[in-house]
Amino acid sequence: MQLERALDSYLRHVTIERGLSVHTVSAYRRDLGGYVEWLDAEGVTDTAEVTPAIVGRFIAERAGAEPPPAASSLARLQSSVRGWHRFLAREGIEDDDPSGRLRPPKSPRRLPKALTIDQVERLLSAPSPEEPLGIRDRALLELLYATGARVSEAVGLDVDDLAHGDVLRLRGKGSKERIVPIGSYARSAVDAYLTRVRPQLAAAGRSSARLFLGARGAPLSRQSAWLIIRAAAERAQITAEVSPHTLRHSFATHLLQGGADVRVVQELLGHASVATTQIYTHVSVDTLRDIYATSHPRAR
Repeated sequence: MQLERALDSYLRHVTIERGLSVHTVSAYRRDLGGYVEWLDAEGVTDTAEVTPAIVGRFIAERAGAEPPPAASSLARLQSSVRGWHRFLAREGIEDDDPSGRLRPPKSPRRLPKALTIDQVERLLSAPSPEEPLGIRDRALLELLYATGARVSEAVGLDVDDLAHGDVLRLRGKGSKERIVPIGSYARSAVDAYLTRVRPQLAAAGRSSARLFLGARGAPLSRQSAWLIIRAAAERAQITAEVSPHTLRHSFATHLLQGGADVRVVQELLGHASVATTQIYTHVSVDTLRDIYATSHPRAR
């Protein structure tokens, strides 16, 4: 099959049939678009012409680029290439999968960076309770920490998703829904925003069902949420790096440190595999080791 047609077919598959997120599909399009351009430059115009040697040469060239790509970026690129060729073989478009022998590089497992409970409390208290946008920002931060929601999930919430009292409906990757509890602090902060601020913001723009709105009444964007988190961190004088995922990491770490079962945390985070969640147990083990080293009389 002609390269561009084969690529379009695969992107339709991951978008419609697999229901992957816009950001994931964009990553596939970017990775595979570069691969198709490279193949074209090599004189390959049809997927039937791709051999294991060609796939291996492409990955080797990318791995040897200057500056060298991050291991995670190279692993994602290999995953994109393998996924495409595997799809073509599975659908009978091509007879063989030339990427079958490709093995992703082992990337070092990075422990997620979590804030201390004191830092979280300072971060949540940073927005001004006297300003409308400060009330909104406090509600957003409280909700992120209370539920472990991804920023994209939080800004994608509708008001109706809160209609279940002390639980919240989140839509995760692949449009998968999950129900998570929302604590009293977060619920109070969100209720204050709903009654005192959101009606004003909604009146400033077109009607929207989104829970969190910007100053002009439009749905709050992921970029705006990131700026809110960064501004709160600066106001709280937190020197540690605070990213959009920091409160999600802190949520999981603090639950495990408090004795929560890893499979419960898996459900709350919306991870498909418990192996993804288990990375947080390493954080808890490090904490236990530190406490042991400083507390036990014969630890050193």
